Amino acid sequence: MIQRSTICLIATAILYALFRFWGLTDSCIWFDEIFSVHAATLPWNEVVPFAAKDLIHPPAFYLLLKFWILAFGESLIWLRILPVVLSVLALFPLWMLCRELKLQKPTVVAAFTLFAVNGALIKYAQEVRMYSLLLFLAIVSIWLFSRYFFRGKSFWMLVLTNAILVNTHYFGWFVVVSEVLAILIFQRIKILRTLLMLALTAVAFVPWVYALLRFSEPGSSVMQNIGWMKPPKLRALVEFAFDLVDPFYFQQSSVDAGANYLIAVPVLLLFVAAVITFATQIKDEATKERFYFLAVLAAAPVVLVFFLSWLMPLSIWGSRHLLIVFPPVLLLFAICVTELKPAVIRNIAVAAAGILIMAAFVIYVRTEAANQIWCAWEGLAKEWIVAPQDSTKPKNLYVFEDLVAYHYWYATRGLPNYSVHLVKEIVY
Repeated sequence: MIQRSTICLIATAILYALFRFWGLTDSCIWFDEIFSVHAATLPWNEVVPFAAKDLIHPPAFYLLLKFWILAFGESLIWLRILPVVLSVLALFPLWMLCRELKLQKPTVVAAFTLFAVNGALIKYAQEVRMYSLLLFLAIVSIWLFSRYFFRGKSFWMLVLTNAILVNTHYFGWFVVVSEVLAILIFQRIKILRTLLMLALTAVAFVPWVYALLRFSEPGSSVMQNIGWMKPPKLRALVEFAFDLVDPFYFQQSSVDAGANYLIAVPVLLLFVAAVITFATQIKDEATKERFYFLAVLAAAPVVLVFFLSWLMPLSIWGSRHLLIVFPPVLLLFAICVTELKPAVIRNIAVAAAGILIMAAFVIYVRTEAANQIWCAWEGLAKEWIVAPQDSTKPKNLYVFEDLVAYHYWYATRGLPNYSVHLVKEIVY
């Protein structure tokens, strides 16, 4: 007979997938997603040069998206299904990581639940960008690293995964560095082989560096991509903490609240209290090793990004980039809540978390999706297409902002009689 915990785990996995398919096409495609599709629909020999000119993201996701579009087309639903599929596939390495850490089934169910309902993870599982692939590969990397860390296995698979990871997003490097730090702190006997992993990952990254040097335009910089980011202060750290725990909610635009504070504040306080209490209760070495293993993988990227954002000319702080720490953080939360002692305290904590999650779900389903301004541009572009024109000459549209121009271009691409022009400056 199937155990109740197994049924709960399967049900949670199903809910995880449903939450990511829910409202998948409610919002229109937006600027960054358009860039992904633009890159993926270029000829094969132009994808990498195009990505290199942008500087900001390595090309692995664009190449994967190109395969996907060739197979399923460019409709919005199929474009959005790719990141959902990647996020659902991430459940397998997450499950294997839980097994490697020897977590009990109630803890695994709690971990799956936290992943399933997390607002940031739902948001980026529905976006045609590289973040779902980044999360998937980060979990695979942490799982394989745990096998190497605890049992000395899967070294070459770890190398291969990390090679793809750093060619998906620059923040993949923080996963790799945190793994090196974990070995340096806890298992120095493995440091030479771990440094070999680091070196081979760097070698795999060389082709992208070459592409940047060859194809990036003279004088180009990442200022227009990340120049708006500010070095993190206390508010940014608190908002990131809310992103880690907020069920279902995620800030869609700068005019929205940073969190669903009615839910996020008590959830965060509950988890912080659970972590502190559990840390004081650890007795056996196996539990302590597991706890600190996850703590290093969770804390190292955040600390490194924090200080680099203050030391470098441009900040690199951003919640979507730090999705790489969600797996170890949420696993820590699940462990600390479900393994609390005594049992009465554990039951109260689990019940409180469950009530807050259900309340967040009620708010979520009763809240209408916001109609973002960029969706209006797509509608206006369609009106322009169907508008009558007496002349047989091509229709020309002059736009004064990059974002607007890109949306109009995307809506009219492939139509030979329509031309969008970006006006850079006006001379009076």
